[in-house]
Amino acid sequence: MDVTSSEFQTLYEAMTTFVNTCMSGHDPSHNPAHVHRVANLANTILQAEQTANPTKPLSAAVVKLAALLHDIGDRKYLPTLASTTSDGTTDIDPKTMVQIALLNAGAPSDLATKVQTVVSHVSYTTECKDPALIRRLIEQDGYPELAIVQDADRLDAIGAIGIGRTFTFLGAQGKKFAKEGEWEMGNCIEHFVEKLERLEGMMKTETGRGMARVRTERLGVFRGWWEEEMGVATASV
Repeated sequence: MDVTSSEFQTLYEAMTTFVNTCMSGHDPSHNPAHVHRVANLANTILQAEQTANPTKPLSAAVVKLAALLHDIGDRKYLPTLASTTSDGTTDIDPKTMVQIALLNAGAPSDLATKVQTVVSHVSYTTECKDPALIRRLIEQDGYPELAIVQDADRLDAIGAIGIGRTFTFLGAQGKKFAKEGEWEMGNCIEHFVEKLERLEGMMKTETGRGMARVRTERLGVFRGWWEEEMGVATASV
């Protein structure tokens, strides 16, 4: 689908409304503002990659829609999207939510299927479980757009914005994920080391790697400040 066509613009507007509605109640670490930042980052990466590799087959429609919809079905927030049945299960399958929404908005079935596949494989957790699958999807199975959407999402997790999102998530949701009940600000610094500082090495595009390098340096600087100040604050008198 041509992204300059009126049909695509209508579809994108419908999906924007869908995303804003679904995610309006989320905390600021995963709210619509996050999604739109990722969408803008994806567009930036897409343009740079197309300029650098004009013959590389990339679907702008897939990139734009997958970036916009990448957090629909996020396991951390799914209960707020799905209604619960009498047996305690939900009536929404996160593996098909995006595809169904696109089809209902009039998207071609092949586009809806491809966007769903990309969205279903964006997450860090999914890649850690089976990195070979992600490589195969991008390099062999015809989903190069996944690389761009992954990079865009991960860029929003690092740098100054990533720091803000990490502390926001800790305050809003961290108690549910705290290890052994330890719900402290230091959990964020642990998250830097365990995940965020690793993201630069997982970037798939040259554009993403360059942007991630700068943002990862900012994480390191902040962590140094934190450790220095905490060292003073907790030193024995």
